[in-house]
Amino acid sequence: MLKGRLGLETARIPHTDRHGIMWLARGKLAVEDGTLHFITAGNADIRAGDYSIPFQNVSCLICEPGTTISHDALRILARHGTGLLFTGDKGVRLYASMPFGPDDSARARQQVRAWSNPDDRAKIVRKMYALRLGEIFPDSPIEVLRGMEGARMKETYKRLAEQFEINWQGRRYDRSNPESADIPNQAINHSATAVEAAAMVATAATGTIPQLGFIHEDSGLSFCLDVADLFRDSITIPVAFGAAREHQSRPDEAIERAVRKLAGKTFRKTRLISSMIDSIKTILSDDCNSNP
Repeated sequence: MLKGRLGLETARIPHTDRHGIMWLARGKLAVEDGTLHFITAGNADIRAGDYSIPFQNVSCLICEPGTTISHDALRILARHGTGLLFTGDKGVRLYASMPFGPDDSARARQQVRAWSNPDDRAKIVRKMYALRLGEIFPDSPIEVLRGMEGARMKETYKRLAEQFEINWQGRRYDRSNPESADIPNQAINHSATAVEAAAMVATAATGTIPQLGFIHEDSGLSFCLDVADLFRDSITIPVAFGAAREHQSRPDEAIERAVRKLAGKTFRKTRLISSMIDSIKTILSDDCNSNP
């Protein structure tokens, strides 16, 4: 963000020529003298002050807790096609988003074409498993890949539990009574929810269709779940077990709060949402009709 006034232009800059996303927290987004300003009390990432927002050069503004926005600011953002999302701290929840997306529907149309063609859909699934398993298995049936991924997850749980010194009794989850699970399993549930929210932000930012998943099918957020699962080994489980370990020394703190705090720090440190956006582009790249 730049200090001082930044005048508005009438021409809309294509999203391909813009920067990515800008995070705003603990402040007010409003228009002053025809310029979009953010007045913030400051936080760990930015000093308190009055900043002008070069919104025409940004694809999406993400408003974290403590952020308010004026009607005039919404009007200007909509006019120039700048996205706006309201999230939890560091993107651990997605609360609302202004309808927007890239300047064209190319990526969404790629997704629909691949999803509706059985052969292309299978190739996308293989590409996702290649990203999750770290290796390409071009001749293995999808059912075999599912089994391989399931076996690998069991080993991943065991390995990370040992690394974080967690007493791990296996993955157990009662959907009708999720709080009946032990602390590590509760932590995984909360961590998965946070990572899925980050995937929802990435899906909204890329203009892709949440309902059209390739591995997941029934959920209205199937594609978001597909994207979230790509980061299960690297983000979801480490955050869960890290929070569970912290809970051992601070048992009075709710495990959900502990997970959300650690997830937020991890998301920002690893630039998770940016990585998810890159993963979506890879999954739906022009070579989606060939083996990964």
